[in-house]
Amino acid sequence: MITFLIALAALVVGFVLYGTLVEKVFGIDPGRTTPAVSQSDGVDYVPMKPWRIFLIQFLNIAGLGPIFGAIMGIFFGPSAFLWIVFGTIFAGGVHDYLSGMMSIRKQGASLPDIVGSELGNGIKLFMRVLSLLLLILLTTTFLSGPATLLQGLCSLPSMAWGTSSIPLVWVLIIFAYYVFATILPVDKLIGRFYPIFGGILLFMGIGIMIVMLGWHAGEMPELTDGLQNRQTNGLPLFPMMFVSIACGAISGFHGTQSPLMARCVTNERQGRWIFYGAMVAEGILALIWAAAAGTFFADPEQGLYGIDGLQQFAAAHKGENIAALVVDRVSRSWLGTIGGILAIIGVIAAPITSGDTALRSARLIVADFLHWDQRQVGRRLAIAFPLFLCVFGMVFVDFNVVWRYFSWTNQTLAVFTLWAGTIFLYRQEHGSLSSKGGSSYGYLVALVPALFMTMVSVSYIFIAPEGLLFAAKGWSMWAYLIAACVTVLLLCLFIRWTKRKM
Repeated sequence: MITFLIALAALVVGFVLYGTLVEKVFGIDPGRTTPAVSQSDGVDYVPMKPWRIFLIQFLNIAGLGPIFGAIMGIFFGPSAFLWIVFGTIFAGGVHDYLSGMMSIRKQGASLPDIVGSELGNGIKLFMRVLSLLLLILLTTTFLSGPATLLQGLCSLPSMAWGTSSIPLVWVLIIFAYYVFATILPVDKLIGRFYPIFGGILLFMGIGIMIVMLGWHAGEMPELTDGLQNRQTNGLPLFPMMFVSIACGAISGFHGTQSPLMARCVTNERQGRWIFYGAMVAEGILALIWAAAAGTFFADPEQGLYGIDGLQQFAAAHKGENIAALVVDRVSRSWLGTIGGILAIIGVIAAPITSGDTALRSARLIVADFLHWDQRQVGRRLAIAFPLFLCVFGMVFVDFNVVWRYFSWTNQTLAVFTLWAGTIFLYRQEHGSLSSKGGSSYGYLVALVPALFMTMVSVSYIFIAPEGLLFAAKGWSMWAYLIAACVTVLLLCLFIRWTKRKM
């Protein structure tokens, strides 16, 4: 319990102190007119109240990530708590804040245009492809996952495809909803109902936390139990844990979502609460579910450690969606039947609402590339229809394959966003852009996590099962050496670039 409470307090303090520092480094201008006001179009640029934008942003970035990812991350041991806390404060919060605020400064630009404006047109084109790939993969995973959970709650006909069974009816129902949410103006569906779903997701997490602290405090994992890797499948803690826990610490997907809400913000002062604050709220949710998964399966009478019990549970259900099973068991046991159903509904609503905003973001990325005004429904449909076909086709690909490639693409996108944020802050601090306040070394708030995530993303390519299998061949040291060389090379290129700008 002590570890959990300290981690929870650290996230809150991090928002207050480090979030304020990042805001100061960025140099907000409360008097600047935001694109929600200057470019209001009644479709995507729509001014909304800050509390509503916060809940929508939280729901958009949450999805299954801070729940499923945190559950899978705790398999590595209590070290997962450290990554959630430090990742959220020093990486995820910075990433989300910069992607949102840079979009505001660049008139509501989508992520590829934000990154491309700092790193060049070649990177802009690459980011467009990478972003669209990520959003299609993510929408597919956030379509299949909820459909499977809904199938468990209310069985409807499935369709056999290869070795798997697809809950086709639920897929079609969710897909139909995606069509409306992607096309309709942001305030008609998303603006009205998403704050409610965001509140349910927070309520669910708080309920789990209260039960855990009130009745199972003595069974919770502690850092004093040791930071060694507790995985039983042979995967190394670095970089695997740092990719498994993505949305609960840092996620490139968030950078595609922040511009959606950047088009609704009416004052730059709101940015810290909306972008950095939503990331901290997601970190808290991830912390709760990591602790719950590491606590629920403990058996004090048999001297069974919670994570060991989780490992045994996973082994007994090999081949199944372990995270979904854990959510079901924990929710129903700790919150009762009604509370459990509400909790599961919250878990279902989160990925569905993230999936549709992912498609909406994809539509806007293509629209920005084509310079197509989105006031006309026909143009929205012309862009969205091919995206719908791609997502629907991907549903029939093995879910585990889609998820693995989504994970790497996700963190790689975060790397580019952090590097773009580093360049943006450096230019701003050294006179290329107007700035208010901030140290001449303020760009370090983005540079440090950019370097770390570069190391994570590159090493993952070589070590992960879907990568080049260096770990399986006993070449792990070479993987880390290559990743370190790439990271140092990028740092040297950045230093060289800064000297040219001086």
